Amino acid sequence: MTSRSKSWRFGALALGAVFVIAGCGPSDGDPKPTNSSDRTPTPSIATDVPSGYNPCADIPQSVLDSEGLRGKDKDDSTASGGVKWRGCAWIQTDGYSPVIRTTNLTVDMVREKKFTDTREYTINNRRAISTRQVTEHPDAVCTVNVEMKGGSLEFFLSNPPSNRKTGGTDTCELARKLAEKVVPTMPANV
Repeated sequence: MTSRSKSWRFGALALGAVFVIAGCGPSDGDPKPTNSSDRTPTPSIATDVPSGYNPCADIPQSVLDSEGLRGKDKDDSTASGGVKWRGCAWIQTDGYSPVIRTTNLTVDMVREKKFTDTREYTINNRRAISTRQVTEHPDAVCTVNVEMKGGSLEFFLSNPPSNRKTGGTDTCELARKLAEKVVPTMPANV
């Protein structure tokens, strides 16, 4: 199986995580009336992804070359609840495959889902969070979301252990290092 097909396979698995993020959970039966004072405020999702940074066009070639990333493919998607992603996917020969997209999911929204191995930190003065959202392959897939106005820049990395270059390296560490190279290229006002 090629790195690209592995990437798409893990991407399909991530789609399952998308529905978790979008809030598609089981219902407990009949709807019950709620008192507005009983409700916990939930952040509203922006109608579109943040503007001002397009990962398909704005990531400098020097950054992509430093990671050996090539084969750029458009990778946009929309999920229920108005969740959107806009960006591109790349491959690294015998290494990890990243998808870098803007999304209207915020760092706070990702934190609220309490995914496995959640870690928060700062990249270039922006809040960031890494999570393992694909329960079937927690070590091979990691997502890092970096704060933007109205959402985040999301780094979704697929890194199966069979990859000769990077398979033995922690996927969340790879995602964080990639984010640390890309995020400084973003304008400060986005």
